[in-house]
Order: sequence, then C-alpha cells, then structure tokens
Amino acid sequence: MAESDEFELYDLKVVVEAPAGSRLLCGAKPGDYFLLEGELLRLPPGQGFSIYSLGAVLPLLAAKQRMTHAADWMTSDAVIACPDPNCPSKLRIIRTGKRIFKHGDTTVIPM
Repeated sequence: MAESDEFELYDLKVVVEAPAGSRLLCGAKPGDYFLLEGELLRLPPGQGFSIYSLGAVLPLLAAKQRMTHAADWMTSDAVIACPDPNCPSKLRIIRTGKRIFKHGDTTVIPM
C-alpha cells in the first residue's frame, strides 16, 4: 500500500493584545494581526508589524501549524510576550483552519 503524500497544516492568525489604555512601544494597536497560510505571511492592507515582535513569535509558528498531542504545551500555550520588557503587548496565536499540502509540491526530495 502506497503511503499518502498529503499532510495537513493549520492556518494561523497572530493577534496583538494589550491592556486597555496601555502604551505600546512596538508600533502596534490591539487587534492588529497577521495571517500565516502555509508558508505565506499575509498582512491586512495598510498595516505593518514590528520585526522584533515577529522575531519573538516566528520560532513557534511552524510548530503551531502542526498537529500536536492534547497534553503538549504547544497545543495549550498560545500567548507570547512582546520582546520589549517595557511593552505590555502580547501576541496570541490562533489556529484558524487546516490546509492539505502534498509532499511533492513542497520539496524536490522524494519520500
């Protein structure tokens, strides 16, 4: 029986959260977000995202895209602190849906 070359990844939404009335130092506003669809990062028109905030969350995104065991902390933990210790913002990673990919469409290395 041939092994399927399909796999699933979660789409992600990363949203800026902050206490009401707080001063954010990263240039973001509460509710700002970006989407990760497969390997593509998408920003809403006219919105930026701090490279420092992106740097804090980026190492976790590939793991959050994958299926994880219910007891794995990667499943339950989803809030990342702003890397500036003086900024009260946090980044929430939300799994929004799943996409199916094919191994052969994502690499030239055979299975």
